[in-house]
Amino acid sequence: MSTLLEVVLWVLLIWSALIVVVTAVLMTVDARRKRRIQDDAVTFPRMPPLSEKIGDSTFTVYTYGRDLFAAMLAEIRGAEREIFLESYIWKGDAVGEEFKRAVIEAAERGVRVHVIFDSFANFVVKRSFKRFPAPVNVLRYPFFNPWILVLRLRKTGRDHRKILVVDGKVGFVGGYNIGADYASKWRDTHLRIEGPLTWELNNAFVDFWNLHRKRGTAELPDPGAVQWEPRVRAHRNAPIHLSFPIRNMYLDAIDRASSTIAITQAYFIPDGDILAALLRAARRGVDVRVLVPEVSNHVLADWLSRGLYSQLLRGGVKILLFQGAMVHAKTATIDGRWSTIGTANIDRLSLTGNYEINAEIVDEGIAALMDEIFANDSTAARELTLEEWTSRRWRARFSEAVLVPLRPLL
Repeated sequence: MSTLLEVVLWVLLIWSALIVVVTAVLMTVDARRKRRIQDDAVTFPRMPPLSEKIGDSTFTVYTYGRDLFAAMLAEIRGAEREIFLESYIWKGDAVGEEFKRAVIEAAERGVRVHVIFDSFANFVVKRSFKRFPAPVNVLRYPFFNPWILVLRLRKTGRDHRKILVVDGKVGFVGGYNIGADYASKWRDTHLRIEGPLTWELNNAFVDFWNLHRKRGTAELPDPGAVQWEPRVRAHRNAPIHLSFPIRNMYLDAIDRASSTIAITQAYFIPDGDILAALLRAARRGVDVRVLVPEVSNHVLADWLSRGLYSQLLRGGVKILLFQGAMVHAKTATIDGRWSTIGTANIDRLSLTGNYEINAEIVDEGIAALMDEIFANDSTAARELTLEEWTSRRWRARFSEAVLVPLRPLL
């Protein structure tokens, strides 16, 4: 028994060492690649904002950062009563400074301003930028979560959400963080809601603020919805409550698919249930397409995702590799009826880890917009074939196999 235990320990030790070595090599190669890339090399097809109405609310989809930031800043500068702004990353660059000035100026003219950002994600942002004058109410989601000490990983999630709500009348949600690179160098997707259905985002912000506010900080009022609209819901992951409805939303929608599934993801590392659901859909004749960056900003996520490509391709799922830019969108459309736009990636961190928010919309008009956007993005992507994938080098296969144990962590 002791000999067997020693063998197991040695295998674990060797495998751990291989993971460290492979990870270090991949990150070194990726760092060199990034240094070679010139800013003017970033290109991708762009589309203007697209709008549709659902009931008394107008939904607008943004796929270009400059358009989105202009719209967000216009709402902040026109605010009369209240601003709720939550961002995972808020860079201290020119774009970040413009947003900071806008919310400070709003507070100075009497608008109630509440701001939330994640301390870990903004660790490298200079401290002075993260300080706001007293009129601005700030919640810094803490850098360290004590649940990590007892290995309760599902309660240690980051605040990965991106929300803006102005006067309870206009709201924004999606994948865009705040920063200059996101304005023109990243391909992402954000949703604007104008009208009574903005309540979905307003309520999400209020609940998060009241749950995490410091002792002595005033609660935000929690008004009920003025309108019930079954076609639109904002699903929210709450790690502290071990509540992860976005994953169930995806599973339910994929199981219903009868003709098409179009998924766009920055980091695509589906768990066993979602992978199986996609493969079942492909087997029953659904045209399943997954669009991901050929090379993302997180090399380790790329390699963990590639470890699933063989199963996906053999199962009939089409993989489209986006070229020329980082695609960071977190969207999906099914059967020309169902769509989701939000902050959650299809990976462990987002679906069973972080605080996330995704709008679920059952509407043919919105789905048509999303299908149009997917088709436009596909013009900048190449389809990965099974023949190409099976002919990859042995070093790639080796690296994928070594990194498999990290998949549940990301």
